[in-house]
Amino acid sequence: MSQMDSSAITAWAQQCAERAGAAPNVAANIAKHLVAADLMGFRTHGLIRLRYNLTCLSQGLSKPDGAPHRVSGRAAIELWDAEFLPGLHTMPLAVARAIAMATDYGTGTVVLRRTQHVAALAVYLEQATNAGMMIQIMCATPAQKAVAPFAGKSAWFSPNPLAIGVPTTSQPILFDVSLSMLAAGKVRSAIAEGKPLPFPALITAAGDYTCDASTFLADPASVLAPLGGADLGYKGTGLNLYSELWTLALSQYGRHQAATDGDANTVWIQVVDPGALGDSEHFKQQAQAQVEGMCAVTPIDPKQPVRVPGSGALALREQQLRHGIHYSAAMMKQLQWCADNYQTPLPLGL
Repeated sequence: MSQMDSSAITAWAQQCAERAGAAPNVAANIAKHLVAADLMGFRTHGLIRLRYNLTCLSQGLSKPDGAPHRVSGRAAIELWDAEFLPGLHTMPLAVARAIAMATDYGTGTVVLRRTQHVAALAVYLEQATNAGMMIQIMCATPAQKAVAPFAGKSAWFSPNPLAIGVPTTSQPILFDVSLSMLAAGKVRSAIAEGKPLPFPALITAAGDYTCDASTFLADPASVLAPLGGADLGYKGTGLNLYSELWTLALSQYGRHQAATDGDANTVWIQVVDPGALGDSEHFKQQAQAQVEGMCAVTPIDPKQPVRVPGSGALALREQQLRHGIHYSAAMMKQLQWCADNYQTPLPLGL
């Protein structure tokens, strides 16, 4: 286990991205948002994804510079095409645009297609909540089929994360969840660690639900179960369909067009300004009352009180900002690969 200063590892990651060909502002966004995910505990979407981003840049699969272009839209909604710019760069631009539209019209929506992998949605939420606004994000991967619809044993959907951010009078509510039983990254982590999954999250080619992560690499491979699993997966199926209609269908760029797009994402981002409907501070007070009421209920286990979505991630971030980010030996090997291949020595640990 190694412990790294967040500022030092962010500067290092930016240098790697620049050596891979990214413009300084693009490289800065790649580094910033990957490290932000690690700080909040989203390890499957943190610096573990740096190698992917560097490889895409080096091989010309990601554009190294520029901004998405507006394809169409109206006053409070726009469709953007990123043309394979890194998602870690395009997402804050899209959120900023949605905030600007919400400032003028009360709400703003950007549908963003053909952006390289955006990583953890949670890291973009505070951009809106810090401005006193609510935000919803949905993300799909049109070239990926990894999640079976309920009653099926072959895949059609991608894992399709959903995230929301809401300002309160204290910490914001930050919610980020996959619409499959587990994100694919967590299954791969279990495979790398030789561990079973915590619950039956995969469906084998024979149609059985299993905790055996290794079946994800079998031939034929198992697929991810929708959120809800064997008993309630019809709910997850409905949510996955919702996600892909709001992303792939609205972007008019679906699986038949994106078959060779790899991990590139399509994202739906909507921001709402509560001030359009009344006093913004009164909204925050209402949101805070929801949070306090939820946390005041009697817990099943007194040692495990009810938590607000995002509170654990924010507490972990504060701890790691003070004491450094912990990286496993396996993770350090991935970072060392980046250091060696892009001639950028890793910073010394704490």
